[in-house]
Amino acid sequence: MFITGLGTAVPDRCYTQAQCWEAMQAAARFPKLLPRSRAILRKVLSGNNGIATRHLALADLNHAFDLTPDVLHARFLDAAPDLAAQAAHRALTDARIQASDIDAVLISTCTGYLCPGLTSYVSQRMCLRPDVLALDLVGQGCGAALPNLRTAEALLASGRSRQVLSICVEVCSAAFYLDDDTGVLISACLFGDGAGAAVLSHSANGNRRVKWQAAASILQPAERDLLRFEQKDGMLRNILKPEVPLLAAAHAARVLQDALSLAGVARSQIGGWMFHPGGRDVLAALRQGLQLTDHDTRWSESVLRDHGNMSSPSVLFVLQQALAGGAPGGHWWMSAFGAGFTCHGALLEVE
Repeated sequence: MFITGLGTAVPDRCYTQAQCWEAMQAAARFPKLLPRSRAILRKVLSGNNGIATRHLALADLNHAFDLTPDVLHARFLDAAPDLAAQAAHRALTDARIQASDIDAVLISTCTGYLCPGLTSYVSQRMCLRPDVLALDLVGQGCGAALPNLRTAEALLASGRSRQVLSICVEVCSAAFYLDDDTGVLISACLFGDGAGAAVLSHSANGNRRVKWQAAASILQPAERDLLRFEQKDGMLRNILKPEVPLLAAAHAARVLQDALSLAGVARSQIGGWMFHPGGRDVLAALRQGLQLTDHDTRWSESVLRDHGNMSSPSVLFVLQQALAGGAPGGHWWMSAFGAGFTCHGALLEVE
């Protein structure tokens, strides 16, 4: 399998962390928080947390705190199909194919629910064929891009599809919640909105050759309560425990070893590292656990700085930046992790 096209999209509105802090202080809910909670918000939004700006599907930051189920659902319905379609159009353009060439479309999300799913809305916007195989993949959190791509690989290997469109889209501003839980507060300071898309094919095209070589995953349901969404007051509420960075690093090391063994590739042959930028502490734990340098994680840090944690599409942004930035070819490692607790990785061979 080859990744023949990539595309990304973010909302037009971009907000600095300083602007987010100003809006937070003006919110009606802010005085109701405990002093400790207000101090946490000030520290994260005003300090160096690795994030400078975030794109949010909000015309006005004050709307971020209109936290009712109906408002949040409407925000997802308004933004998710458009962001997904924008990223998909760009991926098709990059792959130099038409919408009619797509045999299957796979869309991952965890920040909203639609029935019929996003594939219905995106297929309509993109004028995909009526016989396209459309699969909506939900509930996989930040790590969803890799299992989405592995599903595309299976469709291509089966002969059912020749060209597969893989999309990850998250409207994290439609899943905001605010209370005195530390994980909830930090989540409100980290997440942004965006979409990433990839075109997968049996053969390479004229773009920089990106071959999918091997993949591995790990699922640990016993650790599920450390990172997940729950429903509260009819809304999604993020559970984020302090153990997550070290847990992500430990599982990332195991998944890397599994994939390298499967492919018969030595760790020393990896020349590019593409990690889901879950946060500053997550990247620091990955560097320490995998014995990497700041230079190794520069693409992930760049995406985190400019966009925050966009959940599932983030790792596609990282891959796109590395390709566009002229990262040296060879073996690259792409990895993402999230709710479950799950960790996924793929070994790429880049020309």
